[in-house]
Amino acid sequence: MTRSTSRRTVLTAALAAAATGGTMASAASAAATAPGTAAASQVDNRFWSTYTDWRCGSGAGTRVLAGRRPGLRISAPTGRRGYTDPHTGTTGEWEYATWTSPVHRSTVPATEVIASWNADTPAGTWIQIELLGSYTDGTDTPWYVMGRWAAGDGDIRRTSVDGQSDGKSSIWTDTFAVDDPASGLRLVSYRLRLTLHRTPGTSLTPTVRRIGAMASDIPDRFTVPATAPAVARELVVPRYSQNIHAGEYPEYDNGGEAWCSPTSSQMIIEYWGRRPTADDLAWVRPEIADPQVCHAARYTFDHQYEGCGNWPFNAAYAATYKDMGAVVTRLGSLVDLEKLIGAGIPVITSQSFIKEELTGAGYGTAGHLMTVIGFTAAGDVIANDPASPSNEAVRRVYRRREWENIWLRTKRYDATGRVRGGSGGVCYVYFPASATAAQTRVLKELGIL
Repeated sequence: MTRSTSRRTVLTAALAAAATGGTMASAASAAATAPGTAAASQVDNRFWSTYTDWRCGSGAGTRVLAGRRPGLRISAPTGRRGYTDPHTGTTGEWEYATWTSPVHRSTVPATEVIASWNADTPAGTWIQIELLGSYTDGTDTPWYVMGRWAAGDGDIRRTSVDGQSDGKSSIWTDTFAVDDPASGLRLVSYRLRLTLHRTPGTSLTPTVRRIGAMASDIPDRFTVPATAPAVARELVVPRYSQNIHAGEYPEYDNGGEAWCSPTSSQMIIEYWGRRPTADDLAWVRPEIADPQVCHAARYTFDHQYEGCGNWPFNAAYAATYKDMGAVVTRLGSLVDLEKLIGAGIPVITSQSFIKEELTGAGYGTAGHLMTVIGFTAAGDVIANDPASPSNEAVRRVYRRREWENIWLRTKRYDATGRVRGGSGGVCYVYFPASATAAQTRVLKELGIL
């Protein structure tokens, strides 16, 4: 499990519930569960990754890399700046260049936006990702920092930035959120800005291959409409338990229940035939089983959040492997998830529930990531659940209707009867650059490509 109750939809939903006495199972919630609700109208994805995409943005000191996998690099830095790392106290000077996306007008006036990116950052380089949005009242947000990121941890500590707010919206670790969705205020458009940094006097450069965001306005809902099974398929995905790592590496949040996100990420990375090298894993103590899980925890760790559950940091980690792409998005239903499974693409999902709500789990959680690897002939969900006592026990089959609801709802009751939040269908989707025609078709249909 990951400590997700302090942020994102979970936090904002809990605050909204508290403000109304914790009784939000209202007519609005009932309307949200009515059959025929158009999930497609609740989520907008926009990712820049093609040569044309990069050329359409506004660069200062950057150049576009052509080829099979286009990207953005530093050409001639536009200046130097100092950066004091808040987690080490070290001050360094960096050359930088910037690229700003065109304004994207979301098809969904949004209450939440989550950015994600894919980049190569060799030693001596790092990137910063920012968002500037426009509200329905005609005003703009400040430039919000959505992450300061490097694949390694030798130059800066990758970090989210707390304390960002303009009185209308706030950044909760990795998520832009309108403070009071009930007010009707929404974000109607945004731009993203990349700042690429390198050691002064060198020819080093990051290469950013994908940048974008998922904007959404998921209605308050305790339940979601049931869907009929459409796909029966199980993908062969490696199985790793987070629980066998309990107590390992306190500096990366101590293993065990805190490592559901990197453990899930590592399973899918290896499904696609990638894994860390022996040299990559040389830092892990030799007596530890599955050292690649420790590696994933270290290189997804957010030093501000003090955990491995930063959603975009997990996607960015997956994309450090050769020819891999990764995004954070929301799906509207199990039907969308079945399309990905049918095309051979496993998905990491975020959910929260009490023990009684998910038969066979044996635990409750305020926030947990697991890997969906298939569906049975009856439509039940086959998941590699890292919250298991051993690798052998990771494969689980969960009842379709129970699982569907705990993943897609935005509100729930905890064990004490208090209203809490849910992720509303958040997931990570990882895929190779050499995706098949069928995989590409599904990824495009869902707005991921």
